[in-house]
Amino acid sequence: MYEADSLDELREILGDCTRCQLCGSRTNVVFGYGNPEAHLMFVGEGPGRAEDAQGLPFVGPAGKLLDEMLASIGLKRQDVYIANVVKCRPPGNRDPMPVEIETCSPFLEQQIKLIKPEIVCELGRVAASLMMDRQIQITKVHGQRFIGPGYYNVPVFHPAAALRAASNLDLLKQDFQSLKKYLEEEQAPPEPPEAEPEQMGLF
Repeated sequence: MYEADSLDELREILGDCTRCQLCGSRTNVVFGYGNPEAHLMFVGEGPGRAEDAQGLPFVGPAGKLLDEMLASIGLKRQDVYIANVVKCRPPGNRDPMPVEIETCSPFLEQQIKLIKPEIVCELGRVAASLMMDRQIQITKVHGQRFIGPGYYNVPVFHPAAALRAASNLDLLKQDFQSLKKYLEEEQAPPEPPEAEPEQMGLF
C-alpha cells in the first residue's frame, strides 16, 4: 500500500510510473479525475486510446456516454470520481494482465481510502472482478448492490459494451436509475474492516 494524505500526494508518489511493462507503450499516466470527496466513485479497467492521449479517464466515446448517463440522474463528472484499475493503457486495449493489476491496484485502493465513497460503481467485468475479489458475470449481477469493505459495490456494463449493443445500453440506463435510488436512500455504507495488528517477525 502506498500511504498518502491526499490524492495530490498519491499522484506524486505514482509519478512517471515504470513499475510494470505498460510504461513502455503508454503516452500518459491516467491517474483519475473528479471530486475528492465524492459519494459515488466509478472504476474502469484501464485507459483507452483517447484517455492515453489526454491523460484523463473516460474521455472517448465511452466517456461521452458516461457523461450522458450521469446527466440522466442529475450528476456531472465533477460530482463523482473516476479512476481505473490500471493507470496506463494496455496495448491494443487488451485486458490488463494479473501482474499489471497486482502492481497498480494498491494505488486504486489508496484512492478509495482517501475519497471514502459510499458507492463504488464498477464499469465492466474486469473492474468488478477485481473489486469484488471473484469472477463476475456482468449479465447476472449488473445494477445490484453488494456490501464491500467500507462501501457498496454496484457493478454495471462498461459504457463501451453499451455502445456496441442497444440491449446493453437499455440495461445501463436502468442501472443508473438504480444508482440514483441507492444514493437517495442515504443508507450508511458498511463499516470498513479493522486493520489487523502487525505481527512480530520470527527473526
